[in-house]
Amino acid sequence: MTSRVLIVVVSVLMAAVVPAGAQPDRDFRASVAAWVVQNQPEIVGELMELLSIPNVAADRENIRRNAGRLREMLGRRGFEAEVLETETNPLVYGELRAPGATRTILFYSHYDGQPVEPSAWEQPDPFGPVLRTGRLDRGGALVRDVPGGRDRPAYQDDWRLYARSASDDKSPIVGLLAALDALKALGQAPTANIRVILDGEEEAGSPGLVPAIGKYRDKLRADLMVILDGPIHSSNRPTIAYGARGIVTLTLTVFGPKAGVHSGNYGNWIPNPAQRLASLLASMKDDSGRVLVKGFYDSVAPLSSEEQAILDAVPDDAARMLRTFGVAAPEPAFGSFQAALQMPTLNIRGLASAHVGAGARTIIPDRAVAAMDIRLVKETSAADLVEKLRAHVRDRGYHLVSGEPDDEARATHGRIASLEAAAATNAFRTSPLDPQARRVAVALEGAFGAPPVQLRTLGGTVPIAPFVEALGFPAILVPIVNFDNNQHEENENLRLGNLFQGIEIISAILRS
Repeated sequence: MTSRVLIVVVSVLMAAVVPAGAQPDRDFRASVAAWVVQNQPEIVGELMELLSIPNVAADRENIRRNAGRLREMLGRRGFEAEVLETETNPLVYGELRAPGATRTILFYSHYDGQPVEPSAWEQPDPFGPVLRTGRLDRGGALVRDVPGGRDRPAYQDDWRLYARSASDDKSPIVGLLAALDALKALGQAPTANIRVILDGEEEAGSPGLVPAIGKYRDKLRADLMVILDGPIHSSNRPTIAYGARGIVTLTLTVFGPKAGVHSGNYGNWIPNPAQRLASLLASMKDDSGRVLVKGFYDSVAPLSSEEQAILDAVPDDAARMLRTFGVAAPEPAFGSFQAALQMPTLNIRGLASAHVGAGARTIIPDRAVAAMDIRLVKETSAADLVEKLRAHVRDRGYHLVSGEPDDEARATHGRIASLEAAAATNAFRTSPLDPQARRVAVALEGAFGAPPVQLRTLGGTVPIAPFVEALGFPAILVPIVNFDNNQHEENENLRLGNLFQGIEIISAILRS
C-alpha cells in the first residue's frame, strides 16, 4: 500500500466516525487566531509570571508555589481545581464540565523542569524570562519594548522567550488555558468534559504518579488522554504522536585501584579504568550506530506495509534538522529519522573519571563512570534489555558487583564493574485508527485544511503507560512547541509563533 493510498484510506475512515457538525472549520480557527492577536500581551504575560517561579522537582518549596499558582489559574477558568497529594510532589487537578457532553478528555502536562546551571545561561537568571528577536545563536537581540496595539500583533512569531520550562512544559499549560479563554470569548464551549492533570516531577521520573493513579482513579477516568508535551514536527504543521518511547537509566562503573595512583610510577602496570571503560563502551555499538549487545533488537518485529507507509508520509526535512543541530550527517544504522525512532536506543549521557581542565592530575584513576540510558519501544522490556547489557559486560571478562567491590573481589577478579539500573518508565502506543484518536485528527484537518503530521511514536518519554494500562483509555501526544527549543539544555526557549498556533490547535481539539 503506498503512502498516498494509506493517507486517503485513513482520512475516509476518520471522516466516517465523526459527525460533520463536530468538525471545527477554518473560519472557527480564524476567529481563534484573531482573538489571540488581540490578547497576546495577556497570554505572554501570564506565561512569564508562571516561568518566574523556579520549578526544579527537588525544590519542594517552589514546587508548592507552582502548584498553588496553577490551581488558581484553573479556578479562574471555572475548573473545580485542587492540589492532589502524592507520596512526593503534588499533582494539580481540574475538572470542567461541558453542557451535554458524553465524553471526557484528560489533558496531561507537567509543571516541573530540568535542573539548571545558571552560569551556563546567557541571561542573569534561568527563571527570569527574557524575550529576544530570534534564536540567541543567530543574533537574536533582547526585546526591551513591545510595540503594537489591540488591533495588530504586539509580538512577532519568530521572537523567542528564553527561560527554564518555556517550552518544556509550562507553555502548553498556558496554551490550554488560553484556548479555553478563546472559546468563552467566542461564545463556544468544549464538546467534551475536560479534566486536567499537571505533574510536578515528570523530569524526575514521576515517582509519585503511579501510586496516585490508584488513589485518584475516579478523577482520572476519561475517554482519551491528550498529552501536551514534546516538540511539534519540524515542518511546524499540527502534529499527533500516537506513542512515546519509555526509558530506563543506568550507571556503569569500571573499578581500578582502591585509590588513584601516580601515572609515572605505575603507568603500564596498574590497569586504567577510564581506558577500560572507553573500550567497553566502544564494544556496545558499531560505527553506524547499531547496538552490538546480543539480542538487543530481537523483540522488535519488522513493520507492516501500513506502518511503514505512516512513517514514509512524515515530511521530515533531515537537512534542516542537521543544520539546526550543527551536525554534518546522522548515524546511518536505520536509514531515516522516523525509522530510528521505532527502535530502542543505548545512549551514553555522561562520563566521569578523576579530573580534567585546570584540576587534572597525573594519576591512574580509581574508577570511571558512565551514566547511560536505554529508550524503550512498546515491544521491549526494560528488565530484558538491562540483563542483556549485563551479559555483554560479563562476556567482556568483567565480574559484576553491587556497590563497592570488597577486598576478596579485588584479589580474585582482574576486571570489576557494577551496572545499576533505576526504575523504568514503559513505552506506550495507540492505534492511529482508534476512534477517539481519529476524532482529534479530523478536528485538526478541519481547522487547518490539511491532515496533521502523524507520528507512530515520539522519541522522548512521558510517564503515561501506567494510565493506559491501569485505566484502559487511549492516549496521544499533541505537541505545540518549536522543535529547536533547547529542551533539557541551557538557554531553553519558546518560539512565540508556536505558542500562538498551539492555542489554535488546542481550541480545535476542545471542539472536536
